[in-house]
Amino acid sequence: MKSNKKEKADFGSGCFWGVEELFRTTPGVVKTTVGYEGGHTDNPTYEQVCSHTTGHAETVQIEFDPGKTTYNKLLDVFFDNHDPTLLNKQGFDVGDNYRSVIFYHDEDQKKLAQNKISELAQSHKYKNPIVTQIIPAQTFWHAEDYHQQYLRKRNLGVC
Repeated sequence: MKSNKKEKADFGSGCFWGVEELFRTTPGVVKTTVGYEGGHTDNPTYEQVCSHTTGHAETVQIEFDPGKTTYNKLLDVFFDNHDPTLLNKQGFDVGDNYRSVIFYHDEDQKKLAQNKISELAQSHKYKNPIVTQIIPAQTFWHAEDYHQQYLRKRNLGVC
């Protein structure tokens, strides 16, 4: 009998609009939600997060079907689509809310993330050290409705 159990994965790697679209269109991903994670303010707003006073990262929470994709494949998507060697910066976006971060939901995810970073470091794919944080999942605060599937709603492919 097949399990209908879905799993979650939370990633921050720059502006969440493009990151969400990337994961939303990844086979095996059932649902994506943009929000804020890793800070110290309850129910932060976008303006608060952008003020760099809450400590939150713009994050995409992914619900995926482990029968159709793996956490390792999601890690590949994550690392293939941003520069994990930049501290608090992706493209033109600068600030702690744009940091490269993996919020793991269990010890297996933590170990897989650590292994992926070790693999990438040993491969010398990047000239500089990887600065991606690997920290336990925390309260995930949903971003405002207008941020959800922002690019899809506006027929934009990328940011």
